[in-house]
Amino acid sequence: MEVAGFFRIGDKLLNRNKLDRTIDRIFDLRVSGISQQEVAQRVGCDRSFVSRLESLAEVRKGGSLAVIGFPLVNTEEIEKLCSELGVEYTLLMNDEERWRVIQSFDGENLLNWLMKIMVDMSDYDYVIMIGSDMRIRLAEAILGEKVFGIMIGESPIQEDHYLSPDKLRKLITSIKGD
Repeated sequence: MEVAGFFRIGDKLLNRNKLDRTIDRIFDLRVSGISQQEVAQRVGCDRSFVSRLESLAEVRKGGSLAVIGFPLVNTEEIEKLCSELGVEYTLLMNDEERWRVIQSFDGENLLNWLMKIMVDMSDYDYVIMIGSDMRIRLAEAILGEKVFGIMIGESPIQEDHYLSPDKLRKLITSIKGD
């Protein structure tokens, strides 16, 4: 059970914030060019932990990419950016469009449409999911580690949100290796 960043596992009390700071420090030191062994000595862990942490966080660059996002106020701007950066599949909607799509289906056909999107997404190497915390967790549960989430609000989102094109550009170019 988590209470304000603390977890109890058996007789151990763990601090999530301390863990996050330590991981950030490890990556900062590695990015600065310090060896895994030296980083391990500085933060007080085994070199194998630093190696494993890097393996867990490693993302292969390149590959096909899909972007799904809603409800966004600047869909045209984001669509143009995705096209410019060579994103192979883009599905973006504002709040009005998303409700119009939902209401255009009966229950069975809506479920079939959503399942088809998920199957289509499995064909891509990476999927950027722009939406609520709940939608991102659902996409991660279905598609796994290929999902990169950009949270624009807590669920349920009931209005359009602005997505910074620069933020998306940085993520796309880092994934595609450009």
